[in-house]
Amino acid sequence: MAARVVLLASGSGTLAQAIIDAEELEIEIVALISDNPDAQALTRAKEANIQTILLPIKESRDEWNEEITQTVASLSVDLVVSAGFMRVLPPDFVNRFPTINSHPALLPQFPGAHAVRDALAAGVSVTGTTVHWVDDGVDTGPIITQMEVPVLPGDDKCIYRFPRNYGR
Repeated sequence: MAARVVLLASGSGTLAQAIIDAEELEIEIVALISDNPDAQALTRAKEANIQTILLPIKESRDEWNEEITQTVASLSVDLVVSAGFMRVLPPDFVNRFPTINSHPALLPQFPGAHAVRDALAAGVSVTGTTVHWVDDGVDTGPIITQMEVPVLPGDDKCIYRFPRNYGR
C-alpha cells in the first residue's frame, strides 16, 4: 500500500516535480500545499492532476498555523514532505505529522533560508544537500541522509532568491 504524502512548496517546484516524477517511490501524493499564490509548484501539481491548496500567510500567524494543521489533518496523510517550503512549521504541526525536509547544505552547517548564499560566502570547497526530519527548530532535526556537492570555480550565484526574512 502506497504511503499518502502531502507536498509543501513555496517556489518553482523543481523538487516537487522530481518527487512527482519518481516512479520508484511507493507514494500517493494527495495534495500540494503552497503559501505563495505565484508558486510554479502549484502549476506543476495541477498538470500532474494533484490537488492543490493555497494557504497564504495571514496577519495572525497563530491562525495560519491552525489552518495548515487542520488542512493536513483533513488529508489523512502518512508523511509531509517540505519541498522548498519557505515557512517555519509550528511545533504542534511537526509534533503531530511526520515531516521531512530537503535542505541545500550539509547540516548542521548553513541552516536557514540562505544556505547556498551562506556556503558560497564562507568559501567552502564542498557543500551539499541534506534530507532531515523536521523538528521544532530551524533545520535541527535528525539527519536522514546527506550528499556532498563540490563548489566549482564560477559558482557565485544563489539560485534561491527569497526576500530577507521570507519564511519567518
